[in-house]
Amino acid sequence: MNPQVRYAARASATAGLYVVLCLALAPLSYGVVQVRVAEGLTLLPLVWPEAVPGLAVGALIANAIGPYGIVDIILGSAATALAAWLTWRTRRRRIAPLWPVIVNGLVVGAYVPFVAGLEIHAWTVPVSMVSVALGEAIAVFAVGFPLIRAMERLGLIQ
Repeated sequence: MNPQVRYAARASATAGLYVVLCLALAPLSYGVVQVRVAEGLTLLPLVWPEAVPGLAVGALIANAIGPYGIVDIILGSAATALAAWLTWRTRRRRIAPLWPVIVNGLVVGAYVPFVAGLEIHAWTVPVSMVSVALGEAIAVFAVGFPLIRAMERLGLIQ
């Protein structure tokens, strides 16, 4: 297969799968307490660089459909794109999964209480950051790693 076609197909498939997972699991994907299962796909850049633009586009579409408006569209999508890019740049399986957890915990956790209309206290944002980071860790370690292992076993990646 033409490498450019394969690149575009993988990027598109990653974006589509991200959106489908977010929408199919919407109660988990959007919220102050969230486990966005689609974020498990942020480990795909370990094996496919084309997953980086795919994740960026997928997050953009999913956030555009989601309930938090322009702030989530811009900041949430940028957080996923940055985490995916850092994962790709790192490529070390012990360190790379930390990027989605750290970036999304800090960025998404910082704005979700405001866009969700929560009453803001001194502890609201830090608790939100920890909550988002924990949800991200669940997605990355319970979905992302098993996905990569399954793809290796199936011969989809080497």
